[in-house]
Amino acid sequence: MSAVAVHFTVDGPADAPVLVLGSSLGTTGAMWRFQLPALAQRLRVVRYDHRGHGASPVPPGPYRVEDLGADVIALLDRLEVERCHLGGASLGSAVALWVAAHHPDRVDRLVLAGTAAVFATPETWRTRAATIREQGMAAIAAPVVDRWLPPEFAAAHPELRQELLDAVLATPVEGYAHCCGALEIMDLTADLPRVTAPTLVITGSEDQSTPPELGRAVAAGIRGARLVEIAGAAHLPNVSHADEFTRLVAEFLVAG
Repeated sequence: MSAVAVHFTVDGPADAPVLVLGSSLGTTGAMWRFQLPALAQRLRVVRYDHRGHGASPVPPGPYRVEDLGADVIALLDRLEVERCHLGGASLGSAVALWVAAHHPDRVDRLVLAGTAAVFATPETWRTRAATIREQGMAAIAAPVVDRWLPPEFAAAHPELRQELLDAVLATPVEGYAHCCGALEIMDLTADLPRVTAPTLVITGSEDQSTPPELGRAVAAGIRGARLVEIAGAAHLPNVSHADEFTRLVAEFLVAG
């Protein structure tokens, strides 16, 4: 499948180093808004929506992680960016990892959050895709979002939980289902040693979607990777522990 022109937004100085961020399954680049005030001061931050998500096209499936990675390379070409810092959370981390392994000349530094070389079991993704095709996004939205945030944070910030819930509900069924299909067949274990970019792996101690041991395995497989576990965080530490997450990323990319 050929690359598609994904939707993106750009913030920060035009002449600053570029940071490209990919979001989690069922969200858009908006999920990174908590990082913008700090990161966009010294970086040109490009947030994109995966194919099948947000304002990006929903091409026919099936999708593979290679296809989503090709979209990122095409985006860099459109922006005339030779090299960038690349980051992602969950699905976005898988795409970033694939790009770093297969196009090392395009990546300066790599940030992976809520990551794994293999996400859950193939049956998990087949079942989820079948469920939304039969019942719609509402059938899975709440349980998915409730794994993203620590319960006490979600209770204290119901508006943020609702924001994420609305993002999942707004995701096109076929776009989401085809991305489930990409995760169903994805195994990036053999790609880990191919990553040459300095890498920061961030895990949440309470992450049920990608438990910390999966992030540890990714960090162990990438030469010289740094691993940080955020205590009390779940699958999206950039939302629930935004200040700590942003500090870690800024120190790694700007001061590192």
